[in-house]
Amino acid sequence: MDKSQQKRATRKQLVEQRLQMTDRYERCEALQRVMRIWLVHRPDVVIGAYWPIKGEFDPLPALHRWKEDGELLDQPQLRRIGLPVVDKEHGTLKFHAWYPGCAMEEDAYGIPKPKDTEVIVPTLLFVPCVGYGPGGFRLGYGGGFYDRTLANLQPKPYTVGLGFATEFIDDFEPEPHDVPLDAILNDNGVVWPIG
Repeated sequence: MDKSQQKRATRKQLVEQRLQMTDRYERCEALQRVMRIWLVHRPDVVIGAYWPIKGEFDPLPALHRWKEDGELLDQPQLRRIGLPVVDKEHGTLKFHAWYPGCAMEEDAYGIPKPKDTEVIVPTLLFVPCVGYGPGGFRLGYGGGFYDRTLANLQPKPYTVGLGFATEFIDDFEPEPHDVPLDAILNDNGVVWPIG
């Protein structure tokens, strides 16, 4: 089995495992807490995230709470949340402003995206992980959207992977084009960087 076949098999196994988690609620609650605590001292006011699919952890409740906390603190800059919209021409992502109740529509992949909201540029980007390994490397779905986006997004945002402890791959071997995330959070806490 070559490397790409092995990655496909690992993706499939991890997604199936995630969809069958019996302790999903507890793990999601734990990761929500980890996220909220981790965000407390972050200076960012524009954060990019994702709409969860295939049993992924949902970061939006913690981010909505982060946004509301900023409003309660009377911060001079309004905190903003963006969700990805695929730029078909370049195979990259642009982030459009999202808030609870905003109009949504499905993209070409059937994933909800904000409809007709402004493009925003995040300084912090939460990225979903199908799996992750030592050194901050992430296993995605294989489409390369995040890799291409991060290669072109200026300024480059601080990148944070979100996943469950069960998605850690101890023998994960990154490919030459893989770029490590700046941090990874799971339901046990911060798992990258270590220390």
